[in-house]
Amino acid sequence: MAERSTAAVDVADNSGDKPLAAKADEATSDGTAEAQDAMGEGPQDAENEQNGSETAMPAPDLHSGHKLAGRYRLEECVTRLDGFSSWRAVDEKLRRAVGVHLLPADHPRARSVLAAARSSALLGDPRFVQVLDAVEENDLVYVVHEWLPDATELTALLGAGPMEAHDAYQLVSQISQAMAAAHREGLAHLRLTPGAVLRSSSGQYRIRGLAVNAALRGITSDGPQRADTEAIGALLYAALTQRWPYESDAYGLTGLPKGVGLIPPDQVRAGVHRGLSEIAMRALANDGATASRQEQPCTTPDELAKAVAAMPRIRPPEPTFTAPPEYQRTTYQQGTFGRPAGPVAGAAQPVVVPPAPLQSRTGKALKWAVSGLLIAALGLGSWQLAETLLDRDKGAEDPGTTQTNPENNDPKPAVESKPVPIVGARDYDPLGDGSEKPQGITHIYDGDATTYWNTDGYYSADFGRLKKGVGVVLDLGKVQQVGSVDVTFLGATSVELLTAPGAEVPSMPDGFTKVSQGSGTKVVLKPGEPVQAQYLLVWLTKLPQSDEGKFRGKISDIKVTS
Repeated sequence: MAERSTAAVDVADNSGDKPLAAKADEATSDGTAEAQDAMGEGPQDAENEQNGSETAMPAPDLHSGHKLAGRYRLEECVTRLDGFSSWRAVDEKLRRAVGVHLLPADHPRARSVLAAARSSALLGDPRFVQVLDAVEENDLVYVVHEWLPDATELTALLGAGPMEAHDAYQLVSQISQAMAAAHREGLAHLRLTPGAVLRSSSGQYRIRGLAVNAALRGITSDGPQRADTEAIGALLYAALTQRWPYESDAYGLTGLPKGVGLIPPDQVRAGVHRGLSEIAMRALANDGATASRQEQPCTTPDELAKAVAAMPRIRPPEPTFTAPPEYQRTTYQQGTFGRPAGPVAGAAQPVVVPPAPLQSRTGKALKWAVSGLLIAALGLGSWQLAETLLDRDKGAEDPGTTQTNPENNDPKPAVESKPVPIVGARDYDPLGDGSEKPQGITHIYDGDATTYWNTDGYYSADFGRLKKGVGVVLDLGKVQQVGSVDVTFLGATSVELLTAPGAEVPSMPDGFTKVSQGSGTKVVLKPGEPVQAQYLLVWLTKLPQSDEGKFRGKISDIKVTS
C-alpha cells in the first residue's frame, strides 16, 4: 500500500501554473557539483556526515520511460550517487516537468528522507523549490519537487563574474530572510551551496533541497542555524569576489591563497561594497575572523537578515540608454495606400494648375533681414580692421610687448626630466600562490634589451580567470618624484601603473593607487601630474600569447624618469 503525504499531494494539485525547473536538485549529469560536494569544502561538510559509517548501496536500476504512481514518467537521470538517483521527469497528470529523487525503501536513510520531504512540503514558502509528493511504493521511496526551467543556478551566475553591489545585496537579503523563516519552523538546509540557489527570470532567488539534500547524504549538525548562516556568508563572499572563502577550490571558483586566512572581500577585490564586505565577514565569523572588527558575528539567519535590513539601501545601477537611430524622412505618394500608384484606366485624371507667383509679405521681410545682416557684417569687419591697425602701430612704438604676451612675461622654461634609478625589484602575486617567477627579475632594469623577465604560462589572456593580474614592484630607494615609467614588452600587453602611499609595500593590489594605464609593446605610463613614491607596481592585466601556445607576460626593460 503506497504511503503518501496528504499535505504534499495538496501542493501538487494546486501548483499547475507555477514556473518549472532548469536542472534537477542535484548537479548536471557530468557530476561536477557532486564531485565538489565530496571534497568537503566549507563548514557544512565538516559536520557529522554519516556516509562514512554506512555501506554504499547501488541506486535503483530504473530507466527512461519508467512510470511512478501511474503519473511521473522518468526522462533523464542527472545524478546517481550513494544509493540514490535524481531524475528529470514529467508529471503526465498535470503536464509539467518535475524533479524526482529515488532510493530503495530499505536504504538506511529512506525514513529520514521521507520525513524531511514531508516537513519541507508543509512549509509552503514560495521562496523554496516546493516538494510536490513524498511516496513509499513498491520497495521504492521517491520525492517529487518542482523543476524550474526559467531559473539560473547561482553557480552559473558566479562563473560569469562578481556581482554588482545591488545584486549581491538582493541575494543575501532574500536568502537570509527565507532561511530565517525556515528555521522558525524548525527546518534547516545544511547543504546551502551555490548549486542549491536559483535566480528566476524576474530576479527572485529560490532555494532548493531544504532539509532533503542533507537527508539524502546523511548530514546532521549540532548547530544548524550557525551552519546555514555561515553558508549564506560564503555565498555572499563568492558573489562579491568570485572567490570561494576557503583554501580549497569549489563550485568552479578559486579558493583563497593558502596561509593567508579569511581576509575581507574588500581586500580581495577592489571596488567591493564596504558594508556588504562587513556583512560577509560577520556571517563567516569563526576562529577569530572578526577579531579586528567591532561588529558582532551573526550566528543565525534571523540575525543576518536583520543586519542586512539595517544597512543603507543599495540602489541598482543607472540604466544605460542607447541613442535612437537617426530619423529617416519617408515620402509617400498620395493615393498609393492599398492600391497601385499609377493612373487607373478609364478614370478622369485631375489637371494640376501651377499657382501664379506671388510677392508675399514674408518674402519682403526676408529680403530686409538679409540686407540688415550684410550691413552689420560690413560694419563689424571695418571695426576689427581698424583695431588691428591700431595694435600694429602700438606694437611698433613698444617693441617689448606683443598681442599674445601683452605683459611681456617670458614663458617658464620646461623642467628637464631626469632618469630615476631602480635600486631593486621583486615579483608580486598576492592573488595567486604569492610567487610569480622571482628568478630573472633583475633583467627588467639591467639595460640589456635582449634579456627579459616573464610570468607563468596561463590558458587565456586573463590569467585563466584565476586572478586579476600579476606584476613587479620597483624600489626607487627613497621617495622620489615620478613623471613617467616606460615599459618595453615582448608582445602587446595591457598594464597599469600603481603607486604605494607609504613606506611599505601593500599586501594586496587595492592598497596601491592607480595613476596610469596603457597597452602595447612600448608603453609610456605617465600620471596626470608627477607623483611622489618609493615603490611602484607595474601591474599586468592582460597577457599576449607566446610561441608555445600559452599566455605569458614578458618585460625586457623598464625606465623611470622624474
